[in-house]
Amino acid sequence: MTTKDIIGLAIVCSLALLIVAASIVLLMGKGSWMIAGYNTSSKEEKEKTDSVALCKFMGKILLPIGALLPLIAVGGICGIAWLGWLYVVMLFGLIVFALIYANTRNRFQKK
Repeated sequence: MTTKDIIGLAIVCSLALLIVAASIVLLMGKGSWMIAGYNTSSKEEKEKTDSVALCKFMGKILLPIGALLPLIAVGGICGIAWLGWLYVVMLFGLIVFALIYANTRNRFQKK
């Protein structure tokens, strides 16, 4: 491993820890200000939304994104290109799932 590899791995792991920390905050039902769209919605819209459920859902989506982020660096260092592609496919799948799940059946509306 070269110095550039170590620096790259350190940067990617730092970003991964930051994302995992954000997901833990969201899993506790806090940090709704981090969710784009929710933090810019009107007060009336926020009152209609179950922010704790929304935060927990977003935390569950962010956790694997952050936990598996080092796959990109490890794949690059070891010369295993499919690890990076595996992460991209997983990321795309999580995004599609989150968009469909969050935008159907009014799942995060207060009852």
